[in-house]
Amino acid sequence: MTTTPDFATYIAGLPRVLAGAAALFRDAEGRVLLVEPNYREGWALPGGTIESDDGETPREGARRETLEEIGLDRELGRLLAVDWVRGDGRPPLVAYLYDGGVLADADLKAIRLQEEELLSWRLVSREDIAGHLPGALGRRVLAALDALTTGIGPLELENGHPAA
Repeated sequence: MTTTPDFATYIAGLPRVLAGAAALFRDAEGRVLLVEPNYREGWALPGGTIESDDGETPREGARRETLEEIGLDRELGRLLAVDWVRGDGRPPLVAYLYDGGVLADADLKAIRLQEEELLSWRLVSREDIAGHLPGALGRRVLAALDALTTGIGPLELENGHPAA
């Protein structure tokens, strides 16, 4: 199919939206796996930008990022939440969060960090999430943990809050 110049101009003029995907991994005690990036302050979940130019889906992006960042190649479970995040001086972000499942001790021992991007990893209890993941990301993780407990979801969130 040939793209007409008018259609190409139309597409180029559309608003920009970023897309990211991550996996929510837990251990047998319910603690959440967090990673510490070397390119910014604070903690994050294994995940990152979806390679939309390659036609990557959010699920594929979360799995690829998990393999790249922590060395685990796992099928991901259900979609837990989709979050529309505004602010921070960037275009809006659509963030997909998938159930990464429960990691056994052998999985935790197999974690190999991507040295170009990550400094360390840790397991954090639900009570300590807000102290490690402030703002929308912390609220998104807490909402996703609730979705796992209740079986409700996927959740529609805006900046980590339930959408009205």
